[in-house]
Amino acid sequence: MFENLTSRLNQVFDQLRRRGKLSEADVDAALREVRLALLEADVHFSVVKTFLAKVRERAVGAEVSKALNPGQQVVKIVNEELIALLGDPAPLNLTGPRPRVILLAGLQGSGKTTAAGKLARLLRSRGERVMLVAGDPYRPAAVTQLQQLGERVDVPVEADLNVKPPELAARALDKAQKGGYTVVIVDTAGRSQLDAELMSELKAVAAKVNPVDTLLVVDAMIGQEALNIAQGFRDNVNITGLIMTKMDGDARGGAAISVRSVTGVPIKFLGVGEKLDALEAYDPSRLSSRILGMGDVIGLIEKAESAFDAAQAQKSAERMMKGQFTLEDFLDQLKQMKKMGPLSQIMDMMPGKLGAAAKQIDPKDVEKNFKMTEAIINSMTVKERRDPDLLNASRRRRIAAGSGVEVQDVNRLMKQFREMQKMMKTLQKSGMKGLGKLFG
Repeated sequence: MFENLTSRLNQVFDQLRRRGKLSEADVDAALREVRLALLEADVHFSVVKTFLAKVRERAVGAEVSKALNPGQQVVKIVNEELIALLGDPAPLNLTGPRPRVILLAGLQGSGKTTAAGKLARLLRSRGERVMLVAGDPYRPAAVTQLQQLGERVDVPVEADLNVKPPELAARALDKAQKGGYTVVIVDTAGRSQLDAELMSELKAVAAKVNPVDTLLVVDAMIGQEALNIAQGFRDNVNITGLIMTKMDGDARGGAAISVRSVTGVPIKFLGVGEKLDALEAYDPSRLSSRILGMGDVIGLIEKAESAFDAAQAQKSAERMMKGQFTLEDFLDQLKQMKKMGPLSQIMDMMPGKLGAAAKQIDPKDVEKNFKMTEAIINSMTVKERRDPDLLNASRRRRIAAGSGVEVQDVNRLMKQFREMQKMMKTLQKSGMKGLGKLFG
């Protein structure tokens, strides 16, 4: 997410941090680079102009000149102004009598139907009883797609190609009321462009079900055209929030930075991947941290909490600290890490130097190594996993053949495992004093 923009901004900030004092000319030179970086990322020019004016006003004043580290203070100002620009977080509106209706709108190809499935999964995980409504009869594949998504997240889908969307939505609402459902998500028809027919139907659906939230699904990859689409819908329908999809791509993602300021419509969710759990509640401070290369520690923790079995992790940690960590534990840790999502996303969320180092690694290489490690350990017997001392030369040849790798790969894994065990024993003997150095 924002890889190119983050890289450009970090180059500017690194130069600022190296200077003991900052003159007005230094600040202006840095802000010129920031301006170019933002414009290249497709942030709206008027937003860039206003943003940099606010940053400069603070950066050339006493706030920076009296700071112990002027360069770091400028970065702090940029972060604070970026958070203000991104707008306040706007949670989903789930107030009023049940079932609450959430209406999804958007153009074709924006990821609207997938967003409906992701939102259904998210709300179901929060304890809501959810029903999906397939309100796009013009694209039969959309109905099939939503039904498949409904099956995957265990949510019923109301669909009927012979019934017009307003009537179908009303029928679904009635069924949801009688069935004790708490949320109804209505997926509506999209078009290749904004037109009167699309808006008319959308208004008719809204009139039938009175949604608590009407969310516009917008593809972040289309750049500033996303702003035009948001404005077009807002001028015709009461759009209460946005879902920005395909935020895991890096092309022209600057629309997410300027859409709130230009349209006045708050972002409520970010789609950050293809998987059904790749939907994040919008948080300006966390997004700003990621844009500026500071990582997203809170997001990383949340991913870990949702993926890791706490009891199992605790047992593994205790054995690790006692030097009893086995290859079986190692395999469990790998499997739980994979549940956190694509490695490229996890690396993107790492802070500071750790994040910078992670970005030098190709996630595909790491995924490949993960698979190879998993294959090697799975080719061992239970006794071998629990007692690696059993792994003599003939056993290693058998494991290599069984996992489709070379003996050197098995030897390399065992060497890494031994080094990890040795490091943990050293930390235990030192009373964990080495942890600070380990994590920087």
